Amino acid sequence: MLFTHDTVDALVFLAALVNTAPSRSHSDEDELTTTQQLRDLLDRYGYAGRRDGTERELQDVLALREPIRQLWTMPSEQAVVVVNRMLAEEGAVPQLVRHDGLDWHIHAVGFDAPLATRIKVEGAMSFVDVIRTEHRDRLRVCSADDCDAVLIDQSRNGSKRFCDVGNCANRMHVNAYRARKAAQA
Repeated sequence: MLFTHDTVDALVFLAALVNTAPSRSHSDEDELTTTQQLRDLLDRYGYAGRRDGTERELQDVLALREPIRQLWTMPSEQAVVVVNRMLAEEGAVPQLVRHDGLDWHIHAVGFDAPLATRIKVEGAMSFVDVIRTEHRDRLRVCSADDCDAVLIDQSRNGSKRFCDVGNCANRMHVNAYRARKAAQA
């Protein structure tokens, strides 16, 4: 296990959030345009705490997608500056907590903080772990030539290359097989 459970949970959620944006891999349409879609995404990933269910909350969360995508691929030195700024902007105060059957983990803002603030801070805290463990190479953009989804490689040997969003691994393997068959013919 490279990361703690709360870091993995945050990274998986962040990847899902980023991958709701229109992309080359799975959809040219935004998959997060309504408060119901946001509620469904939060429920799917067990996101606890305050939810206002307002259009403003949705817009605040949507505004996080691009900065998080950029964090995914920027060099560690740049990421440190961005992460520290994100934590400082929100007045993050890390504390150990237990809730919802989860063992000790870190929260740096309370459950009553606005949703976008919690996503921003929890995301920044997960990047703190990624940077400190020197496993930035485990955060990737899909290797499929027609996909730009982000992914977390949690494989033992660090070999995951394709996302789970657009069936990319299967598509690329089929394409490679067909290319080999065509070359043999």
